[in-house]
Amino acid sequence: MPAPASFIKYVDDNAEAFIQRLAEAVKIPSVSGEADRRPDVIRMGVWLEGQLKQYGVQTRQVDIGEQLFDEKTGLKLPLPPVILGRIGDDQAKKTLLIYGHYDVQPAQLSDGWNTEPFELKHDKETDRLIGRGSTDDKGPIMGWLNILEMHHTTGTPLPVNLRFVFEGMEESGSEELDPLIEKEAAAPDSWFKGVDCVCISDNYWLNTRTPCLTYGLRGITYFCVSVSGPARDLHSGAFGRTIHEPMTDLIYLMSRLVSPDGTILVPGVQEMVPEPTPEEIAIYNQLDFSIDDFNVGAGADVAVSSDKATVLMGRMREPSLSLHGIEGAFWGQGAKTVIPAKVVGKFSLRLVPPQTPENVNPLVIKYVEEQFKTLKSKNKLEISAMHGGKPWVEDFKHWNYVAAAKATEEIYGRTPDLMREGGSIPVTLTFAEALKCNVLLLPMGRGDDGAHSTNEKLDRSNYIQGTKLLGTYLYEIAAIAK
Repeated sequence: MPAPASFIKYVDDNAEAFIQRLAEAVKIPSVSGEADRRPDVIRMGVWLEGQLKQYGVQTRQVDIGEQLFDEKTGLKLPLPPVILGRIGDDQAKKTLLIYGHYDVQPAQLSDGWNTEPFELKHDKETDRLIGRGSTDDKGPIMGWLNILEMHHTTGTPLPVNLRFVFEGMEESGSEELDPLIEKEAAAPDSWFKGVDCVCISDNYWLNTRTPCLTYGLRGITYFCVSVSGPARDLHSGAFGRTIHEPMTDLIYLMSRLVSPDGTILVPGVQEMVPEPTPEEIAIYNQLDFSIDDFNVGAGADVAVSSDKATVLMGRMREPSLSLHGIEGAFWGQGAKTVIPAKVVGKFSLRLVPPQTPENVNPLVIKYVEEQFKTLKSKNKLEISAMHGGKPWVEDFKHWNYVAAAKATEEIYGRTPDLMREGGSIPVTLTFAEALKCNVLLLPMGRGDDGAHSTNEKLDRSNYIQGTKLLGTYLYEIAAIAK
């Protein structure tokens, strides 16, 4: 059942106001991974709750405690509240739970942004909305607010009952969210009671032209490995070639984790995953995707293969290991000749079934420790897993996906691709297991949006048409429920 014409018209008529709403959200620098930004994350949660209340949503702000932000200093920070919301209790209607996150990745103009990252820039030439969080994940959340506004302002009943879970720590591991969901799901007076399905809009099209529905995600496990030795930083002229240098040890260890073509070198990790069948390879070859699409998303011709299925499987159904950075090392201008006393490397693995953090982490830790022993270094090694999440694969023949596909065809005039995604949203599996219902990933943004990167953007058309898509999806769910 298509959304009423009045809904589509309202979205078109109020497009500029909706863009202004996104600008207000982007302006709040809700970076969960920076201590001095934590008050801004909390402020963003308060702003979002106010928006929900404005449109008739009953809300509950859940305090989930504190976070030990820095073990070295003992710094503790309050965790941003989880915002629960609900509107509608009609037993004749389906009940949909919507998840989103209102925190964002760090961003500074000096990182290479062309505009201030926390000031939404509408580039009229490209018709792009540029700003941190525009596509990940404030744009989709604003889309839901836009839908609530239309129904509240015009007095139009919502076609389904809605439940909301909005958190402020997704970019930092979603601390304490899983226990909250599990506890709430088991409570006699649960706000999740009667939920029939879940929708998450925190992913992207495979390319820049074809809408998609996502039925699988890779999991993640994130590691911190530190090497320390001297009591303080040392001068390389006085101590070079006379001591075991922590940086040298760490570089060696990190170089032994993954090869330049992406092959994971940790024994037993890759071997867990079965080889793809010819039928499975055919699925990837059918997707609307080319190597050029990949290179556009990456911003350069850097694909490890010219074979379409190989690249797609590397992103969706194969595990990966990526090196992310080194703390404690010299950086910046000049030529400082320092030997760092302690350096900390960070890397992560993206996991696919049957891999989990529980069965992968021991293999990684054992391997790194064994490699360190071969160095016969007098330095000290510490390795620990920081956070993780299991992979997830869903039934895409469920009515939840049928409704989303019909809505996509109605708004975009084409059948969406069905795909698995390379990123990780651990809460997806938590919802599926705790609520025992189907979970759908319904993206708003395009494959070249640059989430987590400089100049993150959301095309204006994707924001406005995406709002229409999300609203039409609700009406398609209602039609299937009859």
